[in-house]
Amino acid sequence: MRIGIDLGGTKIEGLALADEGRELARHRIPAPRGNYDDTVRAIVEVVAVLEKVTNVRGSIGVGIPGAISPATGLIKNANSTWLNGRPLQRDLANALERPVRLANDANCFALSEATDGAAAGARVVFGVIIGTGTGGGLVIDGQVVAGANAITGEWGHNPLPAPEADERPGPRCYCGRSGCIETFLSGPGLTRDFVAHGGEDLPASEIAARADRGDARAVACLDRYARRFARAIASVINIVDPDVVVLGGGLSNMRRLYDEVPARWGAHVFSDRVDTRLVKAMHGDASGVRGAAWLWHKMDA
Repeated sequence: MRIGIDLGGTKIEGLALADEGRELARHRIPAPRGNYDDTVRAIVEVVAVLEKVTNVRGSIGVGIPGAISPATGLIKNANSTWLNGRPLQRDLANALERPVRLANDANCFALSEATDGAAAGARVVFGVIIGTGTGGGLVIDGQVVAGANAITGEWGHNPLPAPEADERPGPRCYCGRSGCIETFLSGPGLTRDFVAHGGEDLPASEIAARADRGDARAVACLDRYARRFARAIASVINIVDPDVVVLGGGLSNMRRLYDEVPARWGAHVFSDRVDTRLVKAMHGDASGVRGAAWLWHKMDA
């Protein structure tokens, strides 16, 4: 049995999977805020519940909002800042009395969809999460590619390619730079653009709903969004050349993206044609926790 844990900012979700991927049990609790030791104890609690329900001891994979630094073995880049600089993998392994595998939550998302989701059977899969932020993960031949610096897939913190006049220097990003892809393609970025062009301060979902009803300002906003998305993902295609790009997160529900982005990215991809497929995640919000479970493969679980 494989157990996956999705360590989020507001909740910790656990999932137990049988070897073939069938769900055996699921448990969710609120995530402790601001306290590292409480976070470790909460994960141990979720694992205990799942193993009690199934009466099976499982392998443990954890998706985290950050990464393990290859240099120090400590957590870095986590927006749950109380994790940063802490030996989370070691502490969980000690508390659970077994090896534990950790990976960035976007990598877990990509692994889930590449294993038994919308990109099953594809060799090279790039997973994109577009929601409050903009993250990404890369899976090749069923294996997460973390990279030498454990930052593979962080396309959201590259500058928006080929910026137009009104896109320079771009909004300020929390990472300290301006004009990052995330500042344009995240949910708050979409809202900011709508307001900048005379719209109201609305969530991305409502802007999309208005566009579906034919509201001209909302339609124009989503057209700008699709053009920016096409440029941004074309830069990934030029480097990684994935078979499939899978979208997850709240903004992945905008149906028009799956036609409009591929219709535009060809102008920015260095190829005579683009065979990459753009698809919506099959497992939705469950992809992260499923991918954490799949960090252990059958041969080593």
